[in-house]
Amino acid sequence: MAGGGFTTNGGGAVDFEAKITPIVIISCIMAATGGLMFGYDVGVSGGVTSMPPFLKKFFPAVYRRTVLEQGLDSNYCKYDNQGLQLFTSSLYLAGLTATFFASYTTRQLGRRLTMLMAGFFFIAGVAFNAAAQNLAMLIVGRLLLGCGVGFANQAVPVFLSEIAPPRIRGALNILFQLNVTIGILFANLVNYGTNKIKGGWGWRLSLGLAGIPALLLTVGAILVVDTPNSLIERGRLDDGKAVLRKIRGTDNIEAEFLELCEASRIAKQVKHPFRNLLKRKNRPQIVISIALQIFQQFTGINAIMFYAPVLFNTLGFKNDASLYSAVITGAVNVLSTIVSIYSVDKIGRRMLLLEAGVQMFLSQVVIAIILGFKVKDHSDDLSKGFAIFVVVMVCTFVSSFAWSWGPLGWLIPSETFPLETRSAGQSVTVCVNLLFTFVIAQAFLSMLCHFKFGIFLFFSGWVLIMSCFVFLLVPETKGVPIEEMTNRVWKQHWFWKRFIDDDDYVKDDKIAAANNGFDPASQL
Repeated sequence: MAGGGFTTNGGGAVDFEAKITPIVIISCIMAATGGLMFGYDVGVSGGVTSMPPFLKKFFPAVYRRTVLEQGLDSNYCKYDNQGLQLFTSSLYLAGLTATFFASYTTRQLGRRLTMLMAGFFFIAGVAFNAAAQNLAMLIVGRLLLGCGVGFANQAVPVFLSEIAPPRIRGALNILFQLNVTIGILFANLVNYGTNKIKGGWGWRLSLGLAGIPALLLTVGAILVVDTPNSLIERGRLDDGKAVLRKIRGTDNIEAEFLELCEASRIAKQVKHPFRNLLKRKNRPQIVISIALQIFQQFTGINAIMFYAPVLFNTLGFKNDASLYSAVITGAVNVLSTIVSIYSVDKIGRRMLLLEAGVQMFLSQVVIAIILGFKVKDHSDDLSKGFAIFVVVMVCTFVSSFAWSWGPLGWLIPSETFPLETRSAGQSVTVCVNLLFTFVIAQAFLSMLCHFKFGIFLFFSGWVLIMSCFVFLLVPETKGVPIEEMTNRVWKQHWFWKRFIDDDDYVKDDKIAAANNGFDPASQL
């Protein structure tokens, strides 16, 4: 009810009054540019690694196999090179390390300052890559970009979840993933254009234009306000209350402010948040978050998005055609993510994940069958009709991922951890994601060489497993305030409720009360 401040649902849960204010929309758009940078880095690497001048300068062995066709054992093995894979995967290895430092800065210095640090790392990485004279300089640039990815992926999803009103939290959080997809499309378009530049320097422009999203993130981090949760957590109660009033668009914020203060009070008693994650009561969040990150990578999406031009080249497309096909899949990626923004808070998280599982499984099986019959080791019989059909199937796969596992893999962990373990939980989420992103990026071209068309059957098998996991163990979190997840989600779930013991919360509250010097019984 509009005038009463909050409405009560069953089970004592509270829905706080919140308007969709311009400052929330603008802050979320600016913060989500971190996804734009991440997406551009994902998309640009696959494009430049298919450009002959780039290969000739940094990876001459691959250049001889792909352009001169010397020493080629199989069509599937054209790009099988550990150094080439390291160029792509080194970014995620650096991000994996950086996320532990980002967990500290997110909690102690705030979400906004962590995003600003990410912007500086991105700018430095772009400078090294665009000016690279040798492989070492190229890898250093990728490592700096990886640090930016670690900091941005740590701070941005948490920022978006905390600043958004609960009823549109899913849609605003998916702005991050939408920007990832826009970044990938932008990179594919840039690669398509720079590949036509004469003189062999087009790859430098592709890598250098990453400076645009890097600057957007840096400027955005300077302009946005920090979240009320972060300000209150760091003891700035008046600032937190002022920001909460501003982003909610109402003076009736006392109830929400008190709940944030209480969550912060409990959070401050947790001296070792990573150790606290291992407590039984946090088992549902940590298991689901880790599983979602592993499964997200084993859909095979990043293998396709990293190496889309390389993959299409392998299947017999010429260089321009492969880049053009990558642009098409990038556009489908963007449009399908927009679908997710409109549907995630209406249809819900579970339904999107389950529907996408069916679509991804069928499309990958069809691709494997076509390639098994038409693309051999030393010849490819992929006619124009079959080639178009393969692109359509890849787009079918990409679209289903883009409205499900792509955004929801980040959204669900960011909205389920309680405040006392949120930074640590997000750090583990990002860490696991980047670890398995690194594994797939480093191994995919070698897997393609050895598995051949079976690579798609490998990923489709994982899609079947993850769909069963979602059906059985992932609850619906649509429209539930973050601080109400325990009562309204975990305690109601058929499996996870056995891990939620009220005695644990009473014990934690007594410890917190004792540390703060008062008797909780006196407050009753």
